[in-house]
Amino acid sequence: MRQINFFEEMIIDNFAGGGGASTGIELATGRAVDAAINHDPDAILMHRTNHPQTRHYCESVWDVDPWEVTRGRPVGLAWFSPDCKHFSKAKGSKPVDRNIRGLAWIVLKWAGTVKPRVIILENVEEFQTWGPVRKGKPVKSRRGETFRKWKEQLQVLGYEIEHRELVAADYGAPTIRKRFFLIARCDGKKIIWPERTHAPKDSEEVKSGKCKPWRGAAEIIDWTIPCPSIFDTTDEIKEKYGIRAVRPLAVNTQKRIARGIEKFVLQNKEPFIVPIGYGERKGQAPRVHDINEPLSTVVGSGKQYLAMPSLIQYHTEQSERVRGQGMDEPIMTLDAANRYGRSVAYLAEYFQNGRPLDVNSPLHTSPTKDRECVVETFISKFYKTGIGQKPDEPLHTVTTSAGHFGIVTVKMNRVEMNLHHWNEVRELLNAYCGYAIAEDEILLLDVNGTMYFISDIGLRMLTPRELYAANGFPPDYIIDHDYTGKAYGKTKQVARCGNAVPPPFAEALVRANLPEMCGRRFETMQELHGVI
Repeated sequence: MRQINFFEEMIIDNFAGGGGASTGIELATGRAVDAAINHDPDAILMHRTNHPQTRHYCESVWDVDPWEVTRGRPVGLAWFSPDCKHFSKAKGSKPVDRNIRGLAWIVLKWAGTVKPRVIILENVEEFQTWGPVRKGKPVKSRRGETFRKWKEQLQVLGYEIEHRELVAADYGAPTIRKRFFLIARCDGKKIIWPERTHAPKDSEEVKSGKCKPWRGAAEIIDWTIPCPSIFDTTDEIKEKYGIRAVRPLAVNTQKRIARGIEKFVLQNKEPFIVPIGYGERKGQAPRVHDINEPLSTVVGSGKQYLAMPSLIQYHTEQSERVRGQGMDEPIMTLDAANRYGRSVAYLAEYFQNGRPLDVNSPLHTSPTKDRECVVETFISKFYKTGIGQKPDEPLHTVTTSAGHFGIVTVKMNRVEMNLHHWNEVRELLNAYCGYAIAEDEILLLDVNGTMYFISDIGLRMLTPRELYAANGFPPDYIIDHDYTGKAYGKTKQVARCGNAVPPPFAEALVRANLPEMCGRRFETMQELHGVI
């Protein structure tokens, strides 16, 4: 148990979701957050499981007395992540609640009573439009009015204020989630905005070596998890893999997959190598290499894949369009639901002791059995509109609902082999992509002089663990159960993820503005807890 130093400045986290801000703060400072406040019992339990030395308050922020929390100790940092859903554009045209929109006023309560030296507030970028509400609708002519008054009150209390929007991918998280941050401090010191450490791969910062390239979604995907065929029945998938999958697919899901295949498989010219089984630690995702890099050392079993992956978003099924992104880009904003899936394309040799294939070399002599294939992959978004994304791009925003991102794998076999599900594939392309392929025709793709046809299509959703990794959480952050042993379902796991602040945001902001509190960087919760 950590000894309390009554002269040490406190860190208070009015947190959201799974406790990403607390995690980033602790990774920066090497000490536990002193107090964490949230009205949601499940959120408190997840936070307590991962931050056991923190004092927890499971009640409305309005009911928490800052004097009682601090007990006379000074506050160095107070973090606030007020509910954003009544500001977010993702809410659509639904009525808003003025009480939820007004949660940010709690900042003034803390500023006026215990006066934290530094205050950081996180929200969606639409927070700046905070204004009056009439009959459940924001008054457009008064957009931003309440926000300006709120800032003025904070300035009256002696705080200097700055705010801007930041992108998680710029600080090492493989997601392009954009968030609004406001920093206020009353100690006379300058507000510092952290320099980004990562940038788009074609940016001048990357070309000059100033920044690392954005991390892609491929880094957080567990490539060993199977993608069951979309043409198998639910019972067949259960028998093959021991998992439950919904089949047959909804019509709009089929449309998204078909159009994703057209863009990311049939028109994709940028494959990359996905080696599997090269000394990864248990639970570590397989390493991914760019197509232009040399292959790794040949191992004793066939484990090299030529992959052309992409990411599909599964947000709503109301649109016929398919959203997506490349796997070399950060994942789009993570909301509280699992809305991403992967669709893969790789050159694979299935001999037990076969050699990996160089993508520029001719294929081996065709065996008597179906042993060689090309598999294309992309990630499909099952919400909003668009095509999806490639796996080498950062993941788009993770939402608070499950089932929004799917991984689609497109298996392609040599023409002399079994047709497998070609007829079903042909019907899919004809129905949703405008093709007119006859029953006695096969659509062929040339891969370095060897002809392939699409023999099967697989689909699985990204797992909660993959989504937490996309948001930048440590790999050992506990998401599936609480400290009492109670299990969390996938829906609750994803909801906590979508609502959480990506930890790299908090770590970067704290290191920039409170360097006196910070030390070396920690990579895992186990490493951190060994110090705290």
